[in-house]
Amino acid sequence: MELYNLKHPSQVVSFTEAVKLGLGKDRGLFFPTSIPKLDNIDELLAMPFVARSKQILGAWLASELGQAQVDNLVDNAFNFELPLVKADDKRYCLELFHGPTLAFKDFGARFMAQCLNVLATDEKITILTATSGDTGAAVADAFYGLDKIQVVVLYPKGKISVLQEKMFTTLGGNIHTVSVESDFDACQDLVKAAFEDADVRDGLHLNSANSINISRLLAQICYYFEAVAQFKKANQDDPVIAVPSGNFGNLTAGLFAKAMGLPVKRFVAATNSNDTVPRYLSQGEWLPQQTVATMSNAMDVAEPSNWPRVEAIVSAMGWSLSDLTGVGLSEADTASALRQLDDLGYLSEPHAAIAAHALSLTMTSDEMGIFLGTAHPAKFKDVVEQTLSRAIELPPALAAVKDKPILSASLQADFDELKAHLFAIL
Repeated sequence: MELYNLKHPSQVVSFTEAVKLGLGKDRGLFFPTSIPKLDNIDELLAMPFVARSKQILGAWLASELGQAQVDNLVDNAFNFELPLVKADDKRYCLELFHGPTLAFKDFGARFMAQCLNVLATDEKITILTATSGDTGAAVADAFYGLDKIQVVVLYPKGKISVLQEKMFTTLGGNIHTVSVESDFDACQDLVKAAFEDADVRDGLHLNSANSINISRLLAQICYYFEAVAQFKKANQDDPVIAVPSGNFGNLTAGLFAKAMGLPVKRFVAATNSNDTVPRYLSQGEWLPQQTVATMSNAMDVAEPSNWPRVEAIVSAMGWSLSDLTGVGLSEADTASALRQLDDLGYLSEPHAAIAAHALSLTMTSDEMGIFLGTAHPAKFKDVVEQTLSRAIELPPALAAVKDKPILSASLQADFDELKAHLFAIL
């Protein structure tokens, strides 16, 4: 597999190099020089998830890694269910929260961890990543206890749920966490600044586990195929798929799936009040505003890093951005959407509720669709309980950490302060 830097196309790397580097020169994102097209879609959709995922990822990676190695990576990364659950007569939820940290990020993080564990040399690696909620837990769980890899997770202080926070800040060992006195965009800027600083990048052998890392995106392609496979068992038409969107890695993976041949009618990019992309799609101007804190905090991103990849896919496939629908919801609309799902007998959480409502707003009378359930409702226990006026139970994974102490350091959004901290702890 060959990839190039979107900012500096002359920088061309292999998959192995892209996984290890994370970002290219000048923070450029790596993008494949070609997107494999699958001709046996019906045959693939009839396969079980793991067997199908081996074929999908093999189309990208077998030429470099060998199909046997791809099979091994998939077997070790994808070992939990992902049911498609009917919410009403027109909408289904693909529940992506049945992995170890109860969030969709488990797919990408576990696959990336397996890749690095196989591809890394004997030198130690430092994973530096920012999270707006679920990435931190998924990355921490995926890399916890790996001898050659240290992990540092930055997150915005007070802007993620306490249960989300405890999923990754209570581990210790090779997992180091830092609460930053700012928002997610500031955390992301600190990560990018670290990659531009040669002392930090080279001295600590930096890598990033955000969705900017191509290995995570490739893994996420697989669950879109599973969504359509389950949907097609009961419906003939192609689905509309609504994606709760923050940093836009999730939607990027969906577009890659469609580019490979997956029959999706169209995608809906659903955001909260941080609606840079919906405004851009409707008005044609890229005008990020100050990040706003919302109940759907994992989507509190004003400048999504993966957007250049979205435009690159659209360009490579000869599509139009007008084929992508953008919807931004207010806090009141989010709460209402959550209550509407509950009235239907489907317990959800704010991110999925936004996607579900965006789907309803954009589907025509003859369309049916899928919205992605990206996290277990209990990860947002306080918000869900307050909105629905009733208690919800904690699953075992959250019950196990709720009383553990948080081990995070606290820093200002200052790169020099972060740099000193990194060299002090690593």
